Amino acid sequence: MTLSRVDPNLLFAWQAAHSIARGSPSPVLDRGGFRVDTHSEKEVKRWVFPQLCDGLRTIARDVTAPRHYLKLCGSDEELRSALPDRWEIQPANYFMMATAVADDTKPLPEGYRMEFERAGAVTRASIIGPQGDLAASGCAAETADVFIYDRIETAQDHRRKGLGIAVMVALGTARKSPASPQLLVATEDGRSLYANLGWSVLAPFAAATIPEG
Repeated sequence: MTLSRVDPNLLFAWQAAHSIARGSPSPVLDRGGFRVDTHSEKEVKRWVFPQLCDGLRTIARDVTAPRHYLKLCGSDEELRSALPDRWEIQPANYFMMATAVADDTKPLPEGYRMEFERAGAVTRASIIGPQGDLAASGCAAETADVFIYDRIETAQDHRRKGLGIAVMVALGTARKSPASPQLLVATEDGRSLYANLGWSVLAPFAAATIPEG
């Protein structure tokens, strides 16, 4: 089993900015990881851990209700090894950092337009399709420590047009501090897109929850 090592301060900074982007409470330290009391429709609480530890194992043992999430900078195998059987591993994600980000500024396809909105530390970019529907979107949040990207999504009917890249580039223009690390958590599909833009995987980002019912 390969153990992943991620700087806890970097992970905490990402989670703090992620909470800002989603309007969630700030993370707090909890048993070797960081807890967010989200209390949303999908999620009551989440814990994010930079590495496997006894604190994660204790939480996994004590929590028996659904809508609680455990996330680990590590492989699915690593996380599974620390969980009782009632926990279910979720689809793979990856914790990524920009290294030499490509600045692909190609114009949008004909009929598409970009909308850009800033509200405090959060920036949102949306691409509207020729029929007025939302073709692609994403948001970013910046703190004193990091600049993070979140929920970069392209609608099924508008894929393979470079819209996801256009959203990323647009959001990147909101970054005020060139020295701040750029971070995101990517899905399996998104990983290759970001790799082509100059992003590197810091660690796999495993997740688990207890299924409803």
